[in-house]
Amino acid sequence: MGIVSVSPTQTHTQLYLVPHYPLSNLSASSLTLSTKFQSKQHYGHSKSLAMESSSQLVPFPLLMNGNYTACTIPWRFPSDDPHILTPTELSWINLLHKTIPTYKKHAESDTSVPDAANKADIFCQRYSRILEDFKKDPGSQGGPLDILLLCRLREQVLRELGFTDIFKKIKDVENANAISLFENVVQLNDVIEEEGERLENLVRGIFAGNIFDLGATQVIIFVDNSGADIILGILPFARELLRRGSQVILAANDLPSINDVTYSELIEIVSKLKDEDGCLMGVSTSNLLIVSSGNDLPVIDLTGVSQELAYHANDADFVILEGMGRGIETNLYAQFKCDSLKIAMVKHVEVAEFLGSRLYDCVIKYDEV
Repeated sequence: MGIVSVSPTQTHTQLYLVPHYPLSNLSASSLTLSTKFQSKQHYGHSKSLAMESSSQLVPFPLLMNGNYTACTIPWRFPSDDPHILTPTELSWINLLHKTIPTYKKHAESDTSVPDAANKADIFCQRYSRILEDFKKDPGSQGGPLDILLLCRLREQVLRELGFTDIFKKIKDVENANAISLFENVVQLNDVIEEEGERLENLVRGIFAGNIFDLGATQVIIFVDNSGADIILGILPFARELLRRGSQVILAANDLPSINDVTYSELIEIVSKLKDEDGCLMGVSTSNLLIVSSGNDLPVIDLTGVSQELAYHANDADFVILEGMGRGIETNLYAQFKCDSLKIAMVKHVEVAEFLGSRLYDCVIKYDEV
């Protein structure tokens, strides 16, 4: 395991880079978990599974007061000419440009949109032109370029053309496949008697699920992809926390973006996995709360989250950001008023270069207040 040191801005911070190997080859020392991942007390009350989302966004209350910047990787420095493209900006613009054919393929097959093939072509033309304009003048929008802006513009173009969820078909297939495997994954984990090994196995599962692109009293988890990621990675992990008496809040996107699971989809998934007693493989879900994060992008700016999430976050003592978009490309250095964990797999060359890692390395960043 390669360990990359980072300048601590809180009492204790560690960033672990775990090389990507087949799970069967991972040794016990390949993952490092804090001994503070254990239940402190049982919540004596329960809350409803779902809350209606709100369109008004507010700051995430657990952010540490100070200079919060959502984007992790600096694309330029103050001394750079705002109208001249930097090499880093160029590499990210090219990365977004390379994704256009994939978006076009899924958009043109979206049967919910009339004349989808023609509108998919229009999307390609419009978004390509936006990216090319940024190459000519990166300051044309009146501010610096970042991944939030480029993702926002991509979603805006899609939605203006009537495309609201172009990855729905593939998400439905992945979710159905993962649901069929959930029981087996949970059973395999439950037979592990040693607590530390069981937690380690659950974290491995998060990494394994995330490639398809630990027990405080209240845990907030910002979730990522549909399919194996949420169903075979995050939900078994959340179930273990529930079994230990923690209250778990799962925060999912309000609107679709790429193949990320949405708030409404997650409610449906959990409903399908629960038995007639409302349990996940024998574990009560009375302390499980699913809320909309208020987000509609594969990355997240925590200065704007749903009011419901902000309300329930006030009592939380642990925050987990899962996935490369939410935990590395944004918020890797975010400071919280409670302990936090960022966990993700490196899936972009640009991110690997910034971290000094390799593609498909696994990252765990634990910050202790």
